[in-house]
Amino acid sequence: MNTNERSMRMRIASYQSWAKTPDRSARTAAARKRSHHTRFVEKARELHPGGTEKQIADAAEALKKAHYTEMARRSAQSRRIRSEIAKDAKQKQIARALAGDETAAA
Repeated sequence: MNTNERSMRMRIASYQSWAKTPDRSARTAAARKRSHHTRFVEKARELHPGGTEKQIADAAEALKKAHYTEMARRSAQSRRIRSEIAKDAKQKQIARALAGDETAAA
């Protein structure tokens, strides 16, 4: 079985499973409870103990955006560092090859 067929079979099974689910909300309640979103809401409530639900929701959304923006910044930083390391290694390999180092070809 190739990957396309396997993927299609899994999709069919998923659709059938959801079709048999009488209460979708109950099925996903545990995952929602453990989601990152609740963490942001809890932190927003700590920051604004007397805030309205709208203020809490707005603060939670801002905290979520800040979190994911920070993750994107760190990811970009990591990719840049890895790229620089690879570039330096390639330059050293070229320099060794030009200098006649026989191990550079390996």
